[in-house]
Amino acid sequence: MLRALAAAAALTFVPFAAQAQTPPAFDGLKVIFCGTSGPLPVVDRAKPCTAIQAGGALYLVDIGPEATENLMRWRVPVAAAKAVFITHLHSDHIGDLGEFNMQSWVNGRPAALAVVGPAGVDKLVKGFNLAYENDHGFRKAHHDHDGIRFDIAAGLLAPKVVTIPKPDGTAVAWKDGELTVTAIRVHHDPIDPAFAYRFDYKGRSVVISGDTVKWTPLAVAAKGADVLVHEAQKNAMTLQLSSALAGMGNARLSSIMADTVTYHTEPMEAADIARMAGVKALVLNHLTQAGLPMFNPEAFAKGIEDGGKLDWRLAKDGMTIELPAGSADIRFGSY
Repeated sequence: MLRALAAAAALTFVPFAAQAQTPPAFDGLKVIFCGTSGPLPVVDRAKPCTAIQAGGALYLVDIGPEATENLMRWRVPVAAAKAVFITHLHSDHIGDLGEFNMQSWVNGRPAALAVVGPAGVDKLVKGFNLAYENDHGFRKAHHDHDGIRFDIAAGLLAPKVVTIPKPDGTAVAWKDGELTVTAIRVHHDPIDPAFAYRFDYKGRSVVISGDTVKWTPLAVAAKGADVLVHEAQKNAMTLQLSSALAGMGNARLSSIMADTVTYHTEPMEAADIARMAGVKALVLNHLTQAGLPMFNPEAFAKGIEDGGKLDWRLAKDGMTIELPAGSADIRFGSY
């Protein structure tokens, strides 16, 4: 009986033990899709979150609800996190920030976690730091002993507001050794500003669009990138859902769904941006409709290659992309 309990306990704590292990040696950019849906509840898809590993550090673009759970289950070394880049302040893009901050700190993150993004991230950080103030104190009081340290300062979030005056402009948001992260203004009105991000490391690059309409300046900023990760929404499916909600008497949600067609990008439009940018691969992400009854992958992607042949695919939680330094390879995989 004791042996069985010990075995069960060992299984329970495997994910936490794995956090202390050194990740496998890989030099380049590694992209991890930790959340690929939108704000609607979808089975097997967390809200928006894309992780980037580079130079031994972990970075996130957005951190929507359920995303931290994915990262922990996949044993991604969250203690290596240095920054979360926020594309915009919609709730589905920021809702898990407190949980990720806590988990990465508890697992041994040695310094405050930077939160980088447009105006408003300073308020976001202030709110989460206040909300978790008691939690941090409790954890320190309980677990800080026998050489195990819980540095309160390391458990904080630290804001970095990026300002881009021009509506089609860019700005360097982060530099860390050979990694440069560029913020790119996109168009997601009435949210203004909203950002995309480009990660460049040792000759490899990936661009993550955030939420936007089709925006030609994004193609300019993404020029020559290896991979473009672009949001995509099929407006016909969205309007179908809106109509169904109206038929069920839910005028409020019907109206909200119909509104969303004004500030997202159709799959064919994302493909146009990818071709304009000359990227090697396109991944369609932020798939609000995936998993819902009306979602049909063939209908969703219909016409995507009308403008020319394109290496593309739909994102799913657990998908990975490896871009090795000193190579042109693009390696797709999964957890």
